[in-house]
Amino acid sequence: METTLRGVGVSHGVAIGEVRHMGTAVLEPPAKQIPAEDAEREQGRARQAVEAVAADLIARGNLAGGEAQHVLEAQAMMAQDPELMADVERRIAVGSSAERGVYDAFASYRALLANAGEYLAGRVADLDDVRNRIVARLLGVPMPGVPDSDEPYVLIARDLAPADTALLDPALVLGFVTEEGGPTSHSAILARALGVPAVVALPGAGELAEGTVIAVDGSTGEIFVEPSAEKRAEMESAAAARKAALSASTGPGATSDGHKIPLLANVGGPGDVPAAVEAGAEGVGLFRTEFLFLDDSERAPSEEKQVAAYRAVLEAFPEGRVVVRVLDAGADKPLDFLTPADEPNPALGVRGLRSLLDHPDVLRTQLTALAKAAEGLPVHLEVMAPMVADRADAKAFADACREAGLGAKFGAMVEIPSAALRARSILREVEFLSLGTNDLAQYTFAADRQVGAVSRLQDPWQPALLDLVALSAQAAAAEGKSCGVCGEAASDPLLACVLTGLGVTSLSMGAASIPYVRATLAKYTLAQCERAASAARATDSAEEARMAAQAVLSGE
Repeated sequence: METTLRGVGVSHGVAIGEVRHMGTAVLEPPAKQIPAEDAEREQGRARQAVEAVAADLIARGNLAGGEAQHVLEAQAMMAQDPELMADVERRIAVGSSAERGVYDAFASYRALLANAGEYLAGRVADLDDVRNRIVARLLGVPMPGVPDSDEPYVLIARDLAPADTALLDPALVLGFVTEEGGPTSHSAILARALGVPAVVALPGAGELAEGTVIAVDGSTGEIFVEPSAEKRAEMESAAAARKAALSASTGPGATSDGHKIPLLANVGGPGDVPAAVEAGAEGVGLFRTEFLFLDDSERAPSEEKQVAAYRAVLEAFPEGRVVVRVLDAGADKPLDFLTPADEPNPALGVRGLRSLLDHPDVLRTQLTALAKAAEGLPVHLEVMAPMVADRADAKAFADACREAGLGAKFGAMVEIPSAALRARSILREVEFLSLGTNDLAQYTFAADRQVGAVSRLQDPWQPALLDLVALSAQAAAAEGKSCGVCGEAASDPLLACVLTGLGVTSLSMGAASIPYVRATLAKYTLAQCERAASAARATDSAEEARMAAQAVLSGE
């Protein structure tokens, strides 16, 4: 009998196939004492396992490329954290085996952060995965992972670590469903990059029996268990129609009546550029420069290294628009040379622009490198600051841009409710706004963007979030300036229409989403988008907002 479940759709497409579960294993080693004379040997085993796991993560990243490579390189750095390794060696010195020392050191690290109020839930899956890989290597057992299968299947897991997601074979893994995670988790971002339909935050997903046939709609988040022949045909027909529409839709982003909405790409570095160009991106709406800095958490990259990385991206979009976000460090992206180590809640502390204003030399070097990278190129370079709270922040950033001789537009990200509420004031200091809907939702609803239990509050369809988007867009229009969206909200084709109706002037997203958004926008007039936006804002929940917008656009 067909039943319907609902999670959070995070990667477009339809997948129909049999369930296969992610391999699991008990990786808690026995707590046995070792003789003192074995301590040095066990410490050596631990170091070798750590280095081997880090090397494997880097190798997987090199194979995957793009966004996945940045994520896996950061995970390799986590494995090699010197403080964690020192704790492992201390535990071994007092009698723990190598595997038990690793297990307990990681457990202690997590507990210490949680008790201190640290805001690192977004890295829990990554941290657990690193621990499991090291312990599995020391125990000599296979690492739990993607099941072996000769036939295509839908993968079910509690969560997927980046190392597993990055190397999924789309020919075998038709789609995946997880119990945990959220729309901005690493797994969700990598699923979109791979083009694999995915649904996250589905309670009880692990209870689906092996071999059960399910149909996954990565757009709506719906899971149909044992779908009827009629339902399968309906979903396959809709998927085919969507594919045809994607193929037919080319050129710049625009509504059916010609209202232009530039469709830009979110990138983390030069490795993400080919996919953006292939998807027809009209430029870059968010260049996340922090990935360049995460290569070495103890020092900033040299000006020369920065110039080379920036220029590689700028050259890919001649006469296009490239919006660069200066370093956004702190919270779940700590850097030893920049981030305070003793903050009780880093997400509410010195992160983003606040860190850069405390370290003006780092900001000055980055702005100077951007200026040099753009020399002689026809590209339209724009530079924006993360975590702008008020006009004083915006002025400090604008002054720094001028002092660095940056001949580019400079703007502010709207990620804090205060920035949306006082957007017109901020726009007296900068030339454009860019809405980071992921963090804006997080701070508006006090809901960690990586915690599945609060994913409903991270839903970008929440009417309160749409209100803040509207306020920002209206302020920009009043000042004759632009206001784009560069958060994951822009990757939802239906929501892209609503954002357009709210007055947003550009949309930036992962490259894989651009064709879907382009094709959907081209079906509706600006007036229809505006009516859909009004209908969505008149509701009281994300689900009601989505349904109201859909009803308007479908003519119901």
